[in-house]
Amino acid sequence: MNKLDEDALHALKIAFCYMPKSIEVNEFDFAGRVERVLADIEKVREVLLINEVDPDEVYGDLNPDDSPNSSY
Repeated sequence: MNKLDEDALHALKIAFCYMPKSIEVNEFDFAGRVERVLADIEKVREVLLINEVDPDEVYGDLNPDDSPNSSY
């Protein structure tokens, strides 16, 4: 897979911030779609990693004033 250009990567980061976290995906909220939603989340995480972006840091990078300070 090729790396994304900066605009596409930024758009993906924004979209990722609005995606549910894997732990939030359940049968009640995503009836009949749990496996598909989890696969979609994993695919986006993979593309971020290919583009040298840590998915767990995306929200804080885009929203530094809305993120807790790191303790490590």
